[in-house]
Amino acid sequence: MLINVNIKEKTIGEKILYEDFSFSINEDEKVGFIGRNGTGKTSLFRILDGEDTDFIGNVEIKKNINIIVTKQEYLNDKKTTVLEYILNELPEFVKLKNIIDTYPETMGDDLDKIQIYTDAITEFSELGYFNIEEKIIQSLISYKIDKNKYLMPLIKLSGGEKRFVELVKVMYSKCDIALIDEPTNHMDDTGKLDFISWLKNTNHSVFVITHDRDVLNYVQKIIEIKDRKALSFTGNYDSYLKQNSIKNITNIRTYEESVKNMDNLKKQIANIKKRGAHASTRVMYERVEKEYNKIKDTIEKPSIWIDENSIENSDKNIIEKYEKYKDKNINLASSNNTEQKGVLLSVKNLSIGYNNPLFYDINFELSYKDRIQIKGRNGAGKTSLIKTIISTIYSQHNIATIYSGKIEFSPKIVLGIYEQEISEKYLKMTLTEGISDIYREKRIDIPNINKILKDYLFNPSLDKDLLIERLSGGQKARFQIIKMLLENPNVLILDEPTNHLDLPSIEELENSLLNFNGAILYVSHDSYFVKKIGGDTIEII
Repeated sequence: MLINVNIKEKTIGEKILYEDFSFSINEDEKVGFIGRNGTGKTSLFRILDGEDTDFIGNVEIKKNINIIVTKQEYLNDKKTTVLEYILNELPEFVKLKNIIDTYPETMGDDLDKIQIYTDAITEFSELGYFNIEEKIIQSLISYKIDKNKYLMPLIKLSGGEKRFVELVKVMYSKCDIALIDEPTNHMDDTGKLDFISWLKNTNHSVFVITHDRDVLNYVQKIIEIKDRKALSFTGNYDSYLKQNSIKNITNIRTYEESVKNMDNLKKQIANIKKRGAHASTRVMYERVEKEYNKIKDTIEKPSIWIDENSIENSDKNIIEKYEKYKDKNINLASSNNTEQKGVLLSVKNLSIGYNNPLFYDINFELSYKDRIQIKGRNGAGKTSLIKTIISTIYSQHNIATIYSGKIEFSPKIVLGIYEQEISEKYLKMTLTEGISDIYREKRIDIPNINKILKDYLFNPSLDKDLLIERLSGGQKARFQIIKMLLENPNVLILDEPTNHLDLPSIEELENSLLNFNGAILYVSHDSYFVKKIGGDTIEII
């Protein structure tokens, strides 16, 4: 066993994240880590990495093991180049290189230091570190991160490119266990297949936060944070769905039996009271009341999510119970219910780029009810195409150069945009300020902010004053969705919309998009999402 977690309680402010939270990770085990947004997945990584010690309980980690942790945010790495970042994140490399670089100046005739220096050179060589830079560079190039990029500041790379950098870091870390946070967010299809191949073949343990269903199908165990506890499921995603369905149906039945028992005990207490305060009735009253209070203190309405395929195959009674108890999901209902006809967006023989064209002769038309997927490798120009379309419709300055072709659009077009990353201008705002600002930008009256927060699964009292830059990935995604639906759009432009969303929210998003009467232009490397939304594919080569 590499890691054993037994946390009695962990709180952040007034919010309780974990209670009696226990699980373990064994050697050579690939474990997926899932849970609703905001339940504390990334917080657990900070505990396992030793960054957060503010909890009651203990975390046992096998001695002398090497743990590597990936990042999603790079706010403190504004000048660090890609290559420097990877090298600085390799613990053994940093330790040994420091000895090799500094000891010659200070060791003199000190035999102990000479021995440490000699051992360091031997170990450095055995680990292949003398040519580590060349190896890292070759791996980066294989992910389309060439010299122009691996020598530039990491923060300037795209979201997908940063994920590749994190993967290369893990590959060369010589770790015993890798803690990987949302590795495939923003990755293209090729990159994701490379990651899955690495996950299948690596000989060390992996603990991965992900709601990417393609990745979850290649783990050996799934741990889910639910109701502040850790639930373990043996097997991959398909196995999890089956076990989760059975467990939740059982939870519903157990809860309803407890409620029924409480009602019966309550009636017994009322009947005993009617008999008067006699010695015989007092003993009976105390016994029944004690039993009632025991159930009352332990009963908790279950938090329920069952995937729609499992529910569809259940009997009517189970479906009715599920509708009664299921978790609340984000409300994506659109008031754009009138089906219309006509072309909303037309792209003809388009070629765009920066110093040189990224692609040539892109052609498509987008009408009501149309769905078009933009597909291509990271760096091929998918996001550039989307940004050029948006800036043209809004009569803004195009960052990219239009070398040939044109973009035409209907005067009736109303865009709803879901971008990969939140605009920097919002990051220092509180959640309340950010929501108010997006309404002001569109000259729309600011509604009841607390109601909006509730509709999108925020806790008004706990979350309204949080800085947007401090929100979890899932919370940031929900902020983006609020912004996207603000003007009742008839065209949605989605750039990796399932990134950071939890499984129930992804399912809700997919179903809402199926009922959307407008047009959808999207980039996604989630094969489940693509299969569900469908449509034509425009591939940028």
